[in-house]
Amino acid sequence: MLREQTFEKLHGMNLYGMAAAYEEYLRGPSPDELSFEERFGLLVERQWCWKEDRALARRLQSAGLTYRACLEDIDYRHARGLKRAHIEQLADSQWIAQHRPCIITGATGLGKSYLACALAHKACRDGYSALYFYQPKLARQLTVAQLDGSLMRLLKKLAKADLLVVDDWGLASLKPAQYRDFLEILEDRHDKGSILLTSQFPPESWHDLIGDATVADAILDRLVHSAYRIKLVGDESIRKTKASHQ
Repeated sequence: MLREQTFEKLHGMNLYGMAAAYEEYLRGPSPDELSFEERFGLLVERQWCWKEDRALARRLQSAGLTYRACLEDIDYRHARGLKRAHIEQLADSQWIAQHRPCIITGATGLGKSYLACALAHKACRDGYSALYFYQPKLARQLTVAQLDGSLMRLLKKLAKADLLVVDDWGLASLKPAQYRDFLEILEDRHDKGSILLTSQFPPESWHDLIGDATVADAILDRLVHSAYRIKLVGDESIRKTKASHQ
């Protein structure tokens, strides 16, 4: 009877990890081998792990990453100029704690999106929140938000994330107002959050993409000077290479 009451109270306090560990302990072959302190420590550890796993799952779901990518699965064998040292300097997520940008450039198919998702996944594992946007989709959302009056709500959502990923920057041309909105996003995140951009175009060509020299200068000033840069080279698509070997 006491056991059932204990389970009910644990569930009532949302201590599901502790409840599961308690149930396993009762079913164990020799529960008396551990001291009370050791048993209690195991219960607390399971509850902690359960809570951390749930929090990670929520962060990953909210991030909306397009790839299930991990840093441990990155392929360094493909001839694209990616060195392990490039990733190791970002692997501890300190660049996010320092609110620094990261820019990954290279041709289509070299794995820019995968790298971005892997870094965002690691950020979530390290306790940071992340948001992923495909740049054309972000442009559409900005347009809709301007029309329906929800722009401020969208900008606040983008500002809250510890890491904002904008994939394929420059793939779709933005309207002048949208470039100004993007500049506002950068301004809102200044010294508060990090941004990761992937692009087929090097930053040196972004003036031509943006068109407005003043806005372009402001965007580049907030991104390029303190950014970590990963420049992928070559034109041999990883996807095509992998498909040809299957």
